[in-house]
Amino acid sequence: MNAAAITVVARWQPAPDALGEVLELCAQMRRQSLEEPGCLGYEAYQSLDEPRSVLLVERYRDEAALEAHKQSAHYRALVVERVLPLLAERKVDILRAHAPL
Repeated sequence: MNAAAITVVARWQPAPDALGEVLELCAQMRRQSLEEPGCLGYEAYQSLDEPRSVLLVERYRDEAALEAHKQSAHYRALVVERVLPLLAERKVDILRAHAPL
């Protein structure tokens, strides 16, 4: 595993009438994720141009920390079981930090 920091950028488009519930679940997820030893940051944003669009920016120490996050009970309970069924669209980019050339 590469020890470089990992950034996850997730774009969520909740189904109509699901935005409030998705935002509340994001708040719960943020609190619990920030308690993980490998989580360096977790922010949720609501688009001003597309108010139903949610952007998550998550930072992890390395790939192992990201994998631990995805295997955590709170991720499975909040995201897999509750958020994903509420989304009309979802796009996730996983990025690795690189030193400048």
